[in-house]
Amino acid sequence: MNKVIEEKANINVNQKTRETNGNQEGTVEKTNSIIEVNDLNLWYGSDQALYEVSMDVPQEQVTAIIGPSGCGKSTFLKTLNRMVEMVPIVKTSGSIKYRDQDIFSSKYKQEYLRTKVGMVFQKPNPFPKSVYDNVAYGPRIHGIKKKEVLDQIVEKSLKGAAIWDELKDRLHENAYGLSGGQQQRVCIARALAVEPDVILMDEPTSALDPISTAKVEELVQELKQKYSIIIVTHNMQQAARISDKTAFFLNGELIEFANTDDLFQNPQDKRTEDYITGRFG
Repeated sequence: MNKVIEEKANINVNQKTRETNGNQEGTVEKTNSIIEVNDLNLWYGSDQALYEVSMDVPQEQVTAIIGPSGCGKSTFLKTLNRMVEMVPIVKTSGSIKYRDQDIFSSKYKQEYLRTKVGMVFQKPNPFPKSVYDNVAYGPRIHGIKKKEVLDQIVEKSLKGAAIWDELKDRLHENAYGLSGGQQQRVCIARALAVEPDVILMDEPTSALDPISTAKVEELVQELKQKYSIIIVTHNMQQAARISDKTAFFLNGELIEFANTDDLFQNPQDKRTEDYITGRFG
């Protein structure tokens, strides 16, 4: 467990290419992209929160988003599955494509997008239901009623969230009775139950103790074998440990996006260097 806390995840940095675009610069490995963001701007009313953000999110890797408070990290994350639009005054320009489909298209169903691009929030937010009902909630909404099928989904999802062995005898207990770390992994299992492609994580360990944080970090490393993960974190050590790519945001702009080792060891923008060395933030 301590090894996970202390060491970076191994990162494949073969076949690198240099990509430079305005104020976005870094060495990024050529990979298949699952989400493509181009010239994204976002406003809350008259206040602009994101400026001309462009980046390609790689498939089946962990992409970390770092930056000081108020820099647009969580806003950007919630834009990727359009949850940000729950704020009525939000407006956007530019494009986001998920598997080559424009998610802002009037023909694109938000419900489908939020099934394929799931979200895990900063604080564990289980429903006031049993563990079983929490995980089965999404499949039931999508019309699955047979108990045998739901049983299989719940078991598979809890195993996928590395918490089946802890909870297999507690499936009908209220999820509120679990520890914070267990609740967060149940929320991850709930996201997995609808078979997403992408998992968005908004500071998922900020409210957890170090042991629970380590378990979630280990889980993220396992999940990237099947899922593409985008994680917002204030913890730069966490970004270095678990991510393959890192994006640095500042004042609503994407300053630098690169392989994690490159960004932390050889940042191309002085603002990135100043942030990761603690000169501000």
